[in-house]
Amino acid sequence: MSAATNTHTPVMALQGVHKTYRLGQHVIPALQGVDLTVQRGELLALTGPSGSGKSTILNLCGLIDAPDCGSIALDGQVTTALAEDQRTLLRRDALGFVFQNFNLVPVMTVAENVDYPLFLTGVPAAERRERVAAQLHAVGLQDHAQHHPDALSGGQRQRVAIARALIKRPRLVIADEPTASLDSHTADQVLDLMRERCHAEGAAFVIATHDSRLTRRCDRVVALLDGQIQGVSS
Repeated sequence: MSAATNTHTPVMALQGVHKTYRLGQHVIPALQGVDLTVQRGELLALTGPSGSGKSTILNLCGLIDAPDCGSIALDGQVTTALAEDQRTLLRRDALGFVFQNFNLVPVMTVAENVDYPLFLTGVPAAERRERVAAQLHAVGLQDHAQHHPDALSGGQRQRVAIARALIKRPRLVIADEPTASLDSHTADQVLDLMRERCHAEGAAFVIATHDSRLTRRCDRVVALLDGQIQGVSS
């Protein structure tokens, strides 16, 4: 059985990962020897103060950045030695992203926003229509397919963003403060949706958050401080 189909292989695995950034003459250690695995269908939260390393882990798991040393593997495939164009294709095909500010395209309808990742990967139009309709139904927005984002509430926009992230059937979804701009009631609805879709789709979520409402619903919570893991709770 290949690593890609082995259900025991972590979706994402970081081993001995170090990452530093330069600001002028200063070297800032963002991560210092981090080991972390993410399993299929798992909601994993990253917590910690600003500068603790949450965003750096998201960038590494999202194949946006590469570590200075250590290993990163997606479904058993080591990504750290891949060329930039190979990482870009893997990111396009295997990963989804959800952002605090939604990052929807304002001139596109809800259906077009969700469809766009499939369009980029060359999925035939008929299949795209079917998958978009099914995904919008799954997040309760089938009646808003032809609306534009500015006609939606914040919670509805985040539902669109989640549908867009999941439309490719990704192995991993990277979420950066997905509830930070939502009120408590709306945040609860979005969190319930994320958990439901995570388990239904089999995708894993790695979520950077300061929101205790979110961490209570996650399968594991990893606490970071000064680029190191301070504790893990479930």
